[in-house]
Amino acid sequence: MADKEKMFQVKIITPDRIFYTGEVEMIEFMTSSGQIGVYKNHIPLTTVLAPGAVMLHEADGEKVAAVHSGFAEILPEEVTLLAEVAEWPEEIDESRAEAAKQRAEERLQAKAANIDLVRAEYSLRRALTRINVKEMK
Repeated sequence: MADKEKMFQVKIITPDRIFYTGEVEMIEFMTSSGQIGVYKNHIPLTTVLAPGAVMLHEADGEKVAAVHSGFAEILPEEVTLLAEVAEWPEEIDESRAEAAKQRAEERLQAKAANIDLVRAEYSLRRALTRINVKEMK
């Protein structure tokens, strides 16, 4: 059982829904600078989200979700993720993610002049995030 003194509020909001709201002891997620883990009373920080898994350490266990870019606001008593897309493992279509991964890899290998490499790399990261979160379930 988690210590209530260590718990803090987390919200994950997407354009189409409030994806998650609850109390956690820790949240881990990917930023543009790397992975971060946040506990209660963290210094205030605003950062850019990168595609990756979000680990929510709740009192009764862990939850994992995929997040695909946005912003995070970290305050001592609350963390809010404003995400472009957030998905639970059961919402992820694994065959679609595998197909997206294959398309992105083909685009990157082709190195054609008309291919937007940054967009292809981002598509690959999103597909890999979905696949990894689905496997973590």
